[in-house]
Amino acid sequence: MTARPPHFLLFSGTCRGGHAACDVPDSWRFVLESVNGNSTLEATEAEPGVVGERLELLSVVRGLEALDQPSHVTLVTPSRYITSGMRYGMPEWRENEWRWERFGHHVPVKNADLWQRVDRALKYHRVDCKFWRFDVARTASGGAEADRRPPRRKRGCRPSVMVPASNSAWGSLVGLMRRWSGKKT
Repeated sequence: MTARPPHFLLFSGTCRGGHAACDVPDSWRFVLESVNGNSTLEATEAEPGVVGERLELLSVVRGLEALDQPSHVTLVTPSRYITSGMRYGMPEWRENEWRWERFGHHVPVKNADLWQRVDRALKYHRVDCKFWRFDVARTASGGAEADRRPPRRKRGCRPSVMVPASNSAWGSLVGLMRRWSGKKT
């Protein structure tokens, strides 16, 4: 009889400079929590000069590298870049030596060094990637909650989950995901 590997929820995120809710601009953050809620590890670090997709990917890399044993990980990220790369890009990139075809030419994969670190982590961990975006709730009065609302990324995008600004968005999301992951699908 073999023991099942521990199951963790990995929430990744970034805080880009200029956003009112940022405590530390240009930083990555991850929360790694066991599904049963017994252990939690949070880490945040500023990366001056690193922005955008590279910062998002760095939060995932650091979270996966923080695990000290082979594990089952449910990665929850608001980044479509990471979700698409994990689901569709990585097998092809690996096969093509971290290059992809663009307009008939093979060009290096953007952030290949970080994607290769994710690939190494996948040799030890089973990772399920879930796209999960949350925005704070809008109020009819446009009060303080509306002032703290993060800007929408694209016109016409609708948030996946609405959480009140008075609650901790990370804490609410951890609770939702813990309940969700406990269900059999």
